[in-house]
Amino acid sequence: MRKIPMGAIVVTTVAAAAVAGCGTSTATTPAAPPAGAPPAGAAAAPARPAQQQIADLFPQWNAALATGDPQKVADLYAPDAVLLPTVSNEVRRTRAEIVDYFTKFLQSKPQGVIEDEIVDVLDADTAVNTGVYEFVLTKDGKSQRVRARYTYVYELHEGRWLIVNHHSSAMPEG
Repeated sequence: MRKIPMGAIVVTTVAAAAVAGCGTSTATTPAAPPAGAPPAGAAAAPARPAQQQIADLFPQWNAALATGDPQKVADLYAPDAVLLPTVSNEVRRTRAEIVDYFTKFLQSKPQGVIEDEIVDVLDADTAVNTGVYEFVLTKDGKSQRVRARYTYVYELHEGRWLIVNHHSSAMPEG
């Protein structure tokens, strides 16, 4: 790779500017587009999803839990998703690890209810849902409630919102 001395860049830029100003031209500068309009020839920006559209992803995830099928739950996660689960100390980084977690977790027939929810739409392809939820788990025929903080980070993949990061941790006060 050839290095160009910094002075050469300045001289070249100055020289190009000087040449551009020489000569006669009858061309006019096109009018600037209206404020907020995309540049000419640019594709329109994709529409940002509504906050409710992102909020509706949790009931879909909860319904997948109700099927008892860990594969259906894992289908809601991107191939490179990270899961920091509520009732496991192990970080799950692959689909197989996510399926393994849900295989065990689904034995307790979990059903979640969101208590407090904050949805942030970051752009047309990325959104975050964070808050507090409570799960009812059944173990040995007895119901147990677990309140937890959660964060779901979603990305749009080929027209589907998938979880790319899911963090859930039990509330410290129990």
